[in-house]
Amino acid sequence: MKINEILKPTFWKIVSVLIVTLGLYSTIFRFTKGLGAATHLYDTVPWGLWIGFDFLGVGLAAAGFTIAATVHIFNFHKFDSLVRPAILTAFLGYSVVVGLLIVDLGRPENFWHPLIMWNFHSVMFEITWCIICYSTVLLLELAPVVLEKFGLKTPIKILKKISIPIVIAGVLFSTLHQSSFGSLYLIVPGRLHPLWYSSLLPVQFYISCIGAGLSMIIFESYLNARAFKTGINLEVLSTISIIILVDLILSFVIKFVDLFVSGKLIYLAIPSLETYLFYLEILVGTFLPIYLLSFKKFREDKMWLYIISIFTISGFILNRMNVSITGLTASSGKNYFPSFDEISITLMLVVLAMYAFNLIAKNLSVFNEENNDRELNKKENMSESQKLILSE
Repeated sequence: MKINEILKPTFWKIVSVLIVTLGLYSTIFRFTKGLGAATHLYDTVPWGLWIGFDFLGVGLAAAGFTIAATVHIFNFHKFDSLVRPAILTAFLGYSVVVGLLIVDLGRPENFWHPLIMWNFHSVMFEITWCIICYSTVLLLELAPVVLEKFGLKTPIKILKKISIPIVIAGVLFSTLHQSSFGSLYLIVPGRLHPLWYSSLLPVQFYISCIGAGLSMIIFESYLNARAFKTGINLEVLSTISIIILVDLILSFVIKFVDLFVSGKLIYLAIPSLETYLFYLEILVGTFLPIYLLSFKKFREDKMWLYIISIFTISGFILNRMNVSITGLTASSGKNYFPSFDEISITLMLVVLAMYAFNLIAKNLSVFNEENNDRELNKKENMSESQKLILSE
């Protein structure tokens, strides 16, 4: 990337610089003045936007382990071209999560305590270690992209030889902490609104993150194709959309049956903010995508797939925010809305992650792994005379 291209002012660059500047100011304010001054949190509302956004970052990054397992463990190489974008998205998503977690800690200087002070009975302890371990796995999975840039073939070969155990470890860690985010709320049956509280929350969190993560892949693929003027593999994305359809149906059935069996359907008839937000979540994130994906013409149209992915991701965002914020607000006795500093820090990290994705995508081979592997295999299978002719 040329330096003049980076420095050339555009509307979105100016907006991004403003967001990052305000975010840095809010970060300094938070660390110097504390959570009480920088947030709208209370003793009865100890978790707010940052925790809810952590749920989003982890959930939307779920395509990392889903696509990696599909390709490397189950050998569905049809999805080869999606592996690196999915891994990069997951890595940046988890980076944002880690950043927000450090900001959200009351004593951030003690962030290292879980590493040596083990509490096996704490869900938070399990989540912390799973995030640490899975972030390491993502780093190893992403390493070949960087190593290729510098032509370091030996480390790449070593990483490829151990790729299967790495991917299996990633699936295990992801499964554990994706579901454990739901387990966090099992201890507050009297505080979380009945429409969202369920003993099946770990299962619901895990299943919903798969559909959201795959929707994120469609969303990114469409935007990347426009930004970098590349083609889009519509056949692959259409196949993914069928998986999303099955996932959404399964997720809805589990939620509806749980509400029916537990006798909570009556809450759907009670006029309240929680009820309206629940309906919005189901309508936008479940009914609309299921209806649209039921038609082949929509599954095979890139624009419609992009629109459907927006619906699915929006429904996922509503669900996580409803569980972590809306569903708890009424029982707290306080009205919570994120402060300026909470919003600006969150937006800053999102903008930095987007620019990091753009920078990496432009300078490293993120979107042509399939072609790289094909060329590498061709060269390995060439005779010495063919290699000599090719070099000449």
